[in-house]
Parts: sequence; C-alpha cells; structure tokens
Amino acid sequence: MVVQRHGAGRAGAMVTAAVVGGVIAAAAGCGGAGAEITSGPAPDPAAVVRTVADRLVAAGSSQATTSMEMATGGTRVTIRGRGTYDFRRRTGELTVILPQDAKGTPGRLPITELFAPGALYMKNRGAGVPADKWVRVDTATLADGNLVTGGATDPYAAAELLRGAQGVTYVGEESLAGVRVRHYRGSAPLPAKVAKGFSRATVPFDAYVDEAGRLCKVREQFSYVNQGRPVAVASTTLLSGFGAAVTVRLPQARDIFDGKIQP
Repeated sequence: MVVQRHGAGRAGAMVTAAVVGGVIAAAAGCGGAGAEITSGPAPDPAAVVRTVADRLVAAGSSQATTSMEMATGGTRVTIRGRGTYDFRRRTGELTVILPQDAKGTPGRLPITELFAPGALYMKNRGAGVPADKWVRVDTATLADGNLVTGGATDPYAAAELLRGAQGVTYVGEESLAGVRVRHYRGSAPLPAKVAKGFSRATVPFDAYVDEAGRLCKVREQFSYVNQGRPVAVASTTLLSGFGAAVTVRLPQARDIFDGKIQP
C-alpha cells in the first residue's frame, strides 16, 4: 500500500453505473479559531468565491461531509459520505452510504472511496467485485470529470469549479454550526471537457465562506439526461476541522480488480 499522510494545517448514467447500481428505481461547521466574521462591509462577492479553492489549499486539509441528492421522475435518493481530504495533495477518503431501495430495503454495504489525482478508487463496489479488491476509475475518461460519478463530489473539484463564478451576489451573514459565515449565490460554467456530460452548461451554487476565506459549505446543482429522462443532482459538501490529519492508503496494482464489473 502507498501511504500518504498530511496533518498540517475529486454525469450522466455513470452515477448509477459506478455507485448506485439500480437504485434510482451530519453536517459540521468550519469551526476553529478566528472563524468569526467581523462587522463591516462584505468584500467583492465574486472575488471571494473565486479564491476559495486557493484558501483551502492554504488550509491544507479538513474533515468532509457530503450529500448527493438525485431526482428523476417521482423518485428521489440521497447518497451520504464522510471522511477527510488533503487539499494540497488532492487525496482523500470517504465512507459513502447508499440509500434504501424503493421497497425500503437497506442499500449495500458502505463504499470506501479514495480520491487521488486522476483516479477514484472504490471498495465494496458491489456485485462481481471480490470483497478484498478495489475498483479503479480513471477520472480523465469520465464525461463529468468525477463531479457526480462516484456519488460524492471531490471536495477540491467542488471548490475549483467556483473559480469561474459569475453573477455572484452576497446573500448575507448566517450561522453554520454556531460559526458566522457569509453566504454567496451565483453560477459557474462547467469546463468544456466535462460540459458534454451534462444537459446544462452552468451550475447554480450557494457557497458559505468564513472570515479566513475558507469554504465551509457549498451546494451545487447539476442536470443531465439519463436514457432520455432528466435527472437533477444537488451536491452538498461541508468542510470543517481544518488542518485535520489525513491518511490515504492507495491500493497497489495487485489489489485492483481487473474483471468485469456488474451494474
């Protein structure tokens, strides 16, 4: 196993194919010292939002909680994840919980997801994959750039999307888990290389930023077409505990499943 450690202060039909199978049929604030917003006029909204990715890199790492809601027709499912993320190395680990099926039967075992530059690793992937093997997905081959494919948006990818924020407005100050944050709203264009995976080229968002410019929460709304049906996806990422220790153990080649993956 390759061990990476950091303790200082990563659309379409792929969603169901990679994580949920046939399913479509906890929040924490920023916290930490100096996270209270002082009085006075808010800075330029667009400038604040466009730099949150850089501020996260400066923070180094954090705990992460994710939620992905998908709706098509009259069916709505939610996939939840929790773990840690290293913004400097762009590596992280989440435990992803699948929803119950339409009959109320619990979903499969939690999926362990490892994020790494250019790759997504999944364990407990489901039918056809041995329990001790990982599935590796080359994110460069995904039409959505792994914004929704894994059932959890890569925290850094969620923040980096905001670099192109436009039409940003300042909504006001709010309390997030007891911490004062500034709420911004706008939209961001999808990069050309992943826009083809969605039916809408822009992503409406709500971003919540602390005094240090760190992104504490972001909700992004994606839209794509799956087998001719519109699918709405709302991805929410909450970040807290900045500077948290992050240990990511990447699988070695012998641990990677190279057989056929069943849907």
